[in-house]
Amino acid sequence: MIDARILDRPPRRKRFGQHFLHDPSVLDRIVSAVAPRRGDHIVEIGPGGGALTQRLLESGIDGLDAVEIDRDLAALLPARFASHQGFTLHQGDALEFDFAGLARSRGGRLRVVGNLPYNISTPLLFHLLQSSASIEDMHVMLQREVAERLAAAPGDPSYGRLTIMMAPWVGVELLFEVGPGAFRPPPKVWSAVARLTVRREPSFKVSPHFAGVVAAAFSHRRKTLRNALKGVVSLEQIQACGLDAGVRPETLAPAAFNELALQLD
Repeated sequence: MIDARILDRPPRRKRFGQHFLHDPSVLDRIVSAVAPRRGDHIVEIGPGGGALTQRLLESGIDGLDAVEIDRDLAALLPARFASHQGFTLHQGDALEFDFAGLARSRGGRLRVVGNLPYNISTPLLFHLLQSSASIEDMHVMLQREVAERLAAAPGDPSYGRLTIMMAPWVGVELLFEVGPGAFRPPPKVWSAVARLTVRREPSFKVSPHFAGVVAAAFSHRRKTLRNALKGVVSLEQIQACGLDAGVRPETLAPAAFNELALQLD
């Protein structure tokens, strides 16, 4: 039997990329940013020992669903929050979790909160986007570099494939940075909290070729648009979009890549 007190200093499993947030001021800032309301359907990814979970449940919300992959922690969390009738634990991998199904069962769009494992943060964001119609917003802790990529503008050094692929579906706001000392064990990188507000409708009608064009454009950074898309989009098709084939892909807005993709429809 595992002593439930270990949730105050939960053991780390390296394969899950766990870095447990423990700084009270950072935890309070996250809850303040989320600004939970009665009636919200909040789902927390990776509650760990439950430090953020505790604050969210004490904010006056009706309930919270938590998705935890670590079986040992998942075995202890229900006991810690037994006094909170609205707490529901789902033991499993967030990369495989059915967020749309949870939204249907809860009767409304989800508000996602989480300290995302840095080794799976990008695929997890894309998995969440598959259920974008069921999600209202996401407040997530990410490696600072990834957060900067999400929020980058055309021409910024961090601008690239991730920025563009997320752009049709979410608006991104960087909220604040978090140093390594806020975690146990401390990671080797800085982190940042970002707010991703999911659009009710994509900012443009996304071509089925959008992802392929973006991937090709950034497979060889610093090439011109003409050379990066050689064999994918012709020079004539680039010019038909009113684009300069001599520019670099990292200078183009997301909608421009969709215009190129539409040439292939």
